[in-house]
Amino acid sequence: MDDGTGAERTKATVLQRVSSVLNADAHDATALDGGEVGSVYRVSFHDRPDVAVKVDDSPLGIEAAMLQYLDRDTPLPVPEVLHVEPELLVLSFIRGDGRFDERAERDLARHVAALHDTSADAFGFPFDTLSGPFSQSNPWTDSWIDFFREQRLLPFATAARNERALPAGEFDRVQRLAETLDARLVEPATPSLLHGDIHPGNAVVADGTVRAVLDPAIYFGHAEVDLAYVDRLDSIGAAFYDEYRQHRDISAGYFEERRDVYVAFHALENVRFFGEDELLRLERALDRLGM
Repeated sequence: MDDGTGAERTKATVLQRVSSVLNADAHDATALDGGEVGSVYRVSFHDRPDVAVKVDDSPLGIEAAMLQYLDRDTPLPVPEVLHVEPELLVLSFIRGDGRFDERAERDLARHVAALHDTSADAFGFPFDTLSGPFSQSNPWTDSWIDFFREQRLLPFATAARNERALPAGEFDRVQRLAETLDARLVEPATPSLLHGDIHPGNAVVADGTVRAVLDPAIYFGHAEVDLAYVDRLDSIGAAFYDEYRQHRDISAGYFEERRDVYVAFHALENVRFFGEDELLRLERALDRLGM
C-alpha cells in the first residue's frame, strides 16, 4: 500500500536536482495537473521566481527544442527553457487563473492564427518532433497530402496496431481512408506552423489573456489540423472561429468534408496513447467518412 513515502521521495529528489542545476535553494515542490507525459511540479525558492519542472524518461530535449523554436521564431508565448537534461526539464513558471472564458477563446484564436501565418517552403520540420511521447517524423515533403498520409496517418495507425491498441478491423478502415485522401483533402496555398495539440488545457490564461501555450507537437502542415483539434472540444466554440476568421480564412468545404479526416487522426493518436477506451471517437469519425 502506498503511504505517500514514494511521492515524498520523488519530491525530495526534484528539489535536490533543481537546486543543483539552478544553484538556488528550492524549498517546496507541488505536483501540478496536466501533462499526460511525465510528472510536472511547481518548485518554489526563497530568492528567485518559481519554476515548472517536468520529470520523465521521454526525450525532454526535443520538447525543449520545440519550445525554444517557438520562442525564437514565432510570436506564440511559451515558457522559457531554463535547463534541460535527460529526464529533467526546467521552465519558467507562468501563473494563470484557470478561467477559459470567451475573451481567452478569442485571444487563443489570435495566437493560433498568427502561428499559422508562420510558413516554410515545404511540409515537415528541421528535426523530428514529438506528439505526447511519440516521435513524429518530419522529412521535408512538397505535397501536404503525401506528408499527411505517409508521415502521420499510416505510421500512427501501424504503431497503434503493433502496440495492440488498434484492432485489425479499425486498422483496415484507416488504411482505406488513407487510400482516399487525394479525393478528400486539399493542398494549402502555403504550409503553416502547427501547434499540434492545441486546447484549453495547454493554454495558461489569466484575465482573459493567453499568457503561455504549453506541450507543443509542432511541424509545418495544413492549418486545418489544428482547427480540427480545437473543434473536437466542447470548451471551444463559435467565438474562437469568429475571431480566427478575422485574421485567416477557413477554406470552403472544411467543416463539411475535411474536418472528420483530421478528427479521425487526432482520435487515432488518442487510441495509441490511451488505448481502446478512445476507440469510439475514432469509429464515429470513420463512420461519418463512410469508411
